[in-house]
Amino acid sequence: MSALDRLTGDAQTFIDKVWASSVHVHRTDPALGEAVLSLADVDHLLTETAIRTPAVRVAHNGTVLAESAFTRGGSLAGRPLTGLVDPVKLMRLHDEGATIVLQGLQRYWTPVSDLVAELELELGHPCQANAYLTPPGAQGFAVHTDSHDVFVLQTHGTKLWEIHGDGGPGELLLEPGVVAYLPTGTPHAARAQEAVSLHLTIGINQLTWRQLVSRLVGDVLAEVPDEHLPSGYLDDPARLVEELGSRLDAVAEGVRRLDAPAAARAEAERFLGNRPPRMAGALLDREALVRGLADDTPLRRRPGHPCVVVADGDTLRLLLGDRVLRVPARLREAIDVVAAKVELTPADLPLDAASSLVLCRRLVREGLLEVVR
Repeated sequence: MSALDRLTGDAQTFIDKVWASSVHVHRTDPALGEAVLSLADVDHLLTETAIRTPAVRVAHNGTVLAESAFTRGGSLAGRPLTGLVDPVKLMRLHDEGATIVLQGLQRYWTPVSDLVAELELELGHPCQANAYLTPPGAQGFAVHTDSHDVFVLQTHGTKLWEIHGDGGPGELLLEPGVVAYLPTGTPHAARAQEAVSLHLTIGINQLTWRQLVSRLVGDVLAEVPDEHLPSGYLDDPARLVEELGSRLDAVAEGVRRLDAPAAARAEAERFLGNRPPRMAGALLDREALVRGLADDTPLRRRPGHPCVVVADGDTLRLLLGDRVLRVPARLREAIDVVAAKVELTPADLPLDAASSLVLCRRLVREGLLEVVR
């Protein structure tokens, strides 16, 4: 089941009818939130690791607190470290009603990273994830809006949300296994109930038509000479008319020459070539390669890792997310098998045994495949 299916119940219906238009609520398996980010996970991050700001911020009664209220200094290999979260200070603030926010979790917590990476590939928009840990009965932020769409996944406790829509304010109780989708600009606030509340917010940083068209037209505008306007036009604006008209005609002609299919392909390749690296388990994979792959070694596509194949003469370009890998075009059938399967073995590839092992070893080293452990 895809990440979007797990969050919405029906990915296609969500995209067709709900996306960016209305609040959507779906009840999913409570185990999803526990697996992605549990209270124990947050406890580990905050009290047992050297987590630093800006990965953590703290809010109390609608005010974001200064970092000095919950951090300390330290050193590593004789060099000073700043912004280290002090768990003693942090827990004291939490006891007093402060909400703890873990920011950018997709950068350092693998289960969240996997979920976000899969969502990015399904939606075609960059995503980020924050978590909010709120004490019983507390409210971290007053009614506010976000500049992006969000999924809200409750993972522990319950939180009562005040959501303002066209019909006025309404209330929604989120508990483990309940997911809410709020479009950009939806006013909302939330208060924890009898127990500590933990929820994950996945923000969708939308790529828009305006951004895409502006980038394309911007390339055309860059060809307009950056020369001074002629003097005297303040008294006689007509001095600008003829040359301005010719320059506008040139821009219009440049826009007409834009190749929409090529631009669309370039936009997809731009997205698929600029995702964060995904190499969790790379050392273990290399250890497995040292021991040796066999025809029946189980391999798996790394979660959230794209594999888009683009023909380019006598080579194929594989868009892997954070980089582009080139392989000979004669491997097309084998690469298509890799792109289509979640799990496979070298024997599944339509190549001779030696060539299959060579290709699989390379794809493991590049991070597209991982050895099933």
